[in-house]
Amino acid sequence: MPFQEILNYQLISFHEYSLTPLHLLEMVFLLLASWIIIRIANRIIKKRISSGHFDKGRGHAFYQIIRYLVIIITVLLGMDMVGLKLTILLAGSAALMVGVGLGLQQVFNDVVSGILLLFEGTVAVGDIVELNSIVGKVQKISIRTSTIETRDQIVIIVPNSKLVSDNVINWSHNRETTRFRIKVGVAYGSDVELVMRLLKEAATKHPEVMEEPEAKVRFIDFGESSLDFELLFFSKRMFDNEFVRSDIRVTIDQKFRANHVTIPFPQRDIHFKTPIPS
Repeated sequence: MPFQEILNYQLISFHEYSLTPLHLLEMVFLLLASWIIIRIANRIIKKRISSGHFDKGRGHAFYQIIRYLVIIITVLLGMDMVGLKLTILLAGSAALMVGVGLGLQQVFNDVVSGILLLFEGTVAVGDIVELNSIVGKVQKISIRTSTIETRDQIVIIVPNSKLVSDNVINWSHNRETTRFRIKVGVAYGSDVELVMRLLKEAATKHPEVMEEPEAKVRFIDFGESSLDFELLFFSKRMFDNEFVRSDIRVTIDQKFRANHVTIPFPQRDIHFKTPIPS
């Protein structure tokens, strides 16, 4: 049997459609070409990231966009190779697609949201985000869901529509530092200027606190049983900053003890009325 006849031998035949060894070879070459294109794109983007032209989050977004486009084009070309016309399939299954569309409405919403995230870059891989009072680092953004790792190293799978429609706080969007605060109260009669100096020293002493912008202290209120202050400082350590604040609180306590500054606690006077005997 000639080689040409082997390639055109009909393995499967159904109405106007047929599958031959030539179709299979074309599909193999198409898949191989798609895999090579994705690999080359991945290498180019990694080089751009290492050279500083892209940040990690934006590079991941570009790679995902290219990957999904290549997959879609591969599927469409593969269908055309075996003789499956997309218009005929859609026309023949219109009623089915309506039912499926209604059932998968939320899935489509998540997919569209994923595309928006990848193109807009409002949330990128590596960003520190706060969603529903949960703080975590974005590990992966897929076409339908995103993976976020919390401070407790718990992985949360979040639908992309949540990151688009809900109120999301992106701590690291377009910046490398974030401002944090510590509130503390001291007893009435304390030296206000001394307290403010000790608080600022406690912050500037920590290696994770930025020198610029410098730490600031505010006298915020006359509390019910204390003079209330607020320490504001900037730090690059955003993901687990509670450890930085813990260290600063320890230093504040040590400095207050050394300088005889008292942190009060609420006190209540209770009066008992004793009935007068008749």
